Amino acid sequence: GGPGRAAMPTPGNTAAFRAALWTNMEKLMDQICAACGQVQHLQKVLTKKRDPVSHVCFIEEIVKDGQSDILYKFWTAVTQTLSSQFQSATDSSMFLKQAFEGEYPKLLRLYNDLWKRLQQYSQNIQRSFNTGGTTDLFAELQQMEEDTQDIFMQKTQDYDPEKALKDSLQQYEAAYLSKSLSRLFDPINLVFPPGGRNPPSSDELDSIIKTIASELNVAAVDPDLSLAVAKNVAKTVQLYGVKSEQLLSTQGDASQVIGPLTEGQRRNVAVVNSLYKLHQSVLKVITNQSSFPAAAEQTVTTALKAVHDLMGSAVQPLLNSVGDSVEAIIITMHQEDFSGSLSSSGKPDVPCSLYMKELQGFIARVMSDYFRHFECFDFVFDNTEAMAQRAIELFIRNASLIRPLGEGGKMRLAADFAQMELAVAPLCRRVSDLGKSYRQLRSFRPLLFQTSEHIASSPALGEVIPFSIILQFLFTRAPPELKSPFQRAEWSIARYSQWLDDHPSEKDRLALIRGALEAYVQSVRTREGKEFAPVYPIMVQLLQKAMSTLQ
Repeated sequence: GGPGRAAMPTPGNTAAFRAALWTNMEKLMDQICAACGQVQHLQKVLTKKRDPVSHVCFIEEIVKDGQSDILYKFWTAVTQTLSSQFQSATDSSMFLKQAFEGEYPKLLRLYNDLWKRLQQYSQNIQRSFNTGGTTDLFAELQQMEEDTQDIFMQKTQDYDPEKALKDSLQQYEAAYLSKSLSRLFDPINLVFPPGGRNPPSSDELDSIIKTIASELNVAAVDPDLSLAVAKNVAKTVQLYGVKSEQLLSTQGDASQVIGPLTEGQRRNVAVVNSLYKLHQSVLKVITNQSSFPAAAEQTVTTALKAVHDLMGSAVQPLLNSVGDSVEAIIITMHQEDFSGSLSSSGKPDVPCSLYMKELQGFIARVMSDYFRHFECFDFVFDNTEAMAQRAIELFIRNASLIRPLGEGGKMRLAADFAQMELAVAPLCRRVSDLGKSYRQLRSFRPLLFQTSEHIASSPALGEVIPFSIILQFLFTRAPPELKSPFQRAEWSIARYSQWLDDHPSEKDRLALIRGALEAYVQSVRTREGKEFAPVYPIMVQLLQKAMSTLQ
């Protein structure tokens, strides 16, 4: 067009015009690079050459005018010109504005390439000057050190030449990131309509993941842009989490474990599965990014951890219900009679107790009715394995409290120990993965049939099974006068179990047991008894040993 006016594309001609724009932008970068090379060369020459008559270095003549660093002056002028020309061009042309904002990564790549070329050129020119055939190499090197440092090779405290170049891009980057965030948020807002009750379908989730991957791939031209887009992706993951959380059912029926899955529970399962798919897919996207900056990866990973935590809090009410029911079933063992003597066959009459049958049935049903619907198996097992460990802890605790315990009762309790492994099996990948709980279950069973002396010297003591549990168990071998700690305190077993949960430290538990033993000594002295029960000295010795290991 006329002076100072660029011809704007006519409708239908945009693609060709845009192609021409980027070609010209490449030419512009070539021109800047060539001009910088010339100025750089000029500065080097002026620094080397002297006036043949006065022997004054040429650069010193220029210093008199206060212009010692030609390259610095030239570069600041170029970068300022770029900023002002781009600003006025995009202000007056919507087309240019859209091109630079919409294809900002392309623009940034041109700038990055230019900067790399300038640095490369600086290194080469430095090398050729250093190796140039000169008569006095020492003077040459000394002169090199005194040279003004090349600005493309290093930034100073108050001036960063690369930043000066990229400052002209700031407004386009801000617009690009804003549009990028819109592109990421739009599909999420679309699949979570106001008043909606279901999480997105697989296809809808796939389209969200594709958008995330696409935004990160396009931004990969520059580490700073990658980090900025990664922050947008983290916000996107957070938004998905917030929208999903609004769908979760927190009513009473979400944690019931009596009947089949309720509507609320079904929806919660779908939400957790949807969050899990998002978590895994985004993880895969960032793993597949080549040369992804560590800070960018950290930003997205932190957002994904919040998604994982949300999955945890979504299943927690159900886990609590199941845990409470398991505890309620185990505590009913005290309603059964374990005082019987051995039957004539020497075998227990039933393979296991009633409460154990009920426990096995309950756990199997819970796993098939509720947890089977979750697609995130590892996540489910991570949660249910903790439940299995707790179930074993409660089982051993209650088994050690059974009084009276006859020979027939011991046989049946031993069978229950074996059945307990089968009971918790559905809750874990392998029962042996339960670690310490599993070893306790295995180590406690043989103690049922050993003498008190043998038990006191068992290598499992303190190492695998806590002293307090063994001491609790030895009360069952004492006469009724030697009351268990909960009997002395006149607590129910359920209350005592709660007290043990509230006091996990061995020190507190042993102190309670010591109180029960001291009360027994007092009662024997009161009735002027001649001797203590045979198990008493063994228990005292064991208590002292336990206290000394705590020191």
